Amino acid sequence: MNETYELLRTLTTPIVAITSKLGDKSNGMIANSGMRASLSDVKPRVSVYVHKFNFTHDMIFESGRFVLHVLDASQMHVVTSLGFRSGRDGDKLGDLEFEIGKTGLPVLSGCFCHFECRVVNVMDTGGSTLFLGAVEHAGDTPGRTPLTPEHLRDAMPEEYRKLYLTNLSKAQAEATEMADSMRAVVWRGLE
Repeated sequence: MNETYELLRTLTTPIVAITSKLGDKSNGMIANSGMRASLSDVKPRVSVYVHKFNFTHDMIFESGRFVLHVLDASQMHVVTSLGFRSGRDGDKLGDLEFEIGKTGLPVLSGCFCHFECRVVNVMDTGGSTLFLGAVEHAGDTPGRTPLTPEHLRDAMPEEYRKLYLTNLSKAQAEATEMADSMRAVVWRGLE
């Protein structure tokens, strides 16, 4: 890893899961890019960067909806279920406990908190899209502790470490290749 990348790691947020649904297909993924995007207490918003090569990206872009979950420190199983394979290859939510939220999207059980969102704007960043979501519903699980990137790396079982590093290397190569392919996107919402 290069020095700049290591410094950028200090800017990461807690580990989050992002779920979405398009038609009858639900999916989820892991990210470390969820953050508050509003100071307003009556118009709460969050933002997430989702790499374009993720299946969940296309689902969010087409449906205009997602759920951002801040994972609990004990939810390593959610990271391995959602972060180590593509939803194009099968049902990633099948082994996880979830319920259908107020927006009709899957809400994972036992998370520190979750935010059910409607996309209100997007920005192309090259290899990913920044989705700005208006929070329509939120909830939490009392007594939980957010999963941080440091805790994830320290607590990751050895059998997943090699796969994690392989997937990270592949994602970095794809993101680098796409980094300069930005285009203006005007979010017109859903019709």
